Amino acid sequence: MDESWAVARIGVVEDFATTRRGLVTIINQADGLSVVADAPTVPKLIDQGEPIDLALLDLRLSDDSTPRGNIELLRTLTTNILVFTSASEPYLIREALTSGVLGILRKSVDVDELIGAIRSAIDGQVVPTMEWATAIDSDPNLAAVDLSPRQRQILELYAAGEPASRVASITGLSAETVNSYVGRIKQKYSEAGRPAQTKTDLYKRALEDGWLPMPRRFRH
Repeated sequence: MDESWAVARIGVVEDFATTRRGLVTIINQADGLSVVADAPTVPKLIDQGEPIDLALLDLRLSDDSTPRGNIELLRTLTTNILVFTSASEPYLIREALTSGVLGILRKSVDVDELIGAIRSAIDGQVVPTMEWATAIDSDPNLAAVDLSPRQRQILELYAAGEPASRVASITGLSAETVNSYVGRIKQKYSEAGRPAQTKTDLYKRALEDGWLPMPRRFRH
């Protein structure tokens, strides 16, 4: 989160009024977090004109909108988007994940997990969950990118957070060569219809394809 803001601004999209009010209360009680806009649909949230640092989005809304369409609209406000849902359809979860959200949370999660996920996502961090793992396991098309052993090594190090200079030092390559590898890896994912233009995107793809382990608490 930008340190110039003392309080992170949250937008909540949830079409059940009682659930929405509960979320607003929970989030507002957490230090450093404030819900500045809430609405039953994404267009109504956008119409409020409030700048936000993170959007918390229900996966399935009563206006017949789609996860992908809602996420694209929310990107006009923020790239930090978490899905908070009771929906269990794997295809909806995959649609949200492939549209670039930072995580999928069940409405059954406890308050500490919810607030922790919000804090991580505000900083642009991916929040892997069991729902993420389940969507990966149920999608046979996610293993379509063929990486060489050297490309996998570069991806594992780079996507896990190492800068190119450090990856170069570990692998004995030049930073220029490492950047060239990263560019080729991004191209391969793009050609497979799974774009990975940012380091966060690459982290997601590395999780999806098993090049990085799912955090322990989210494994089956």
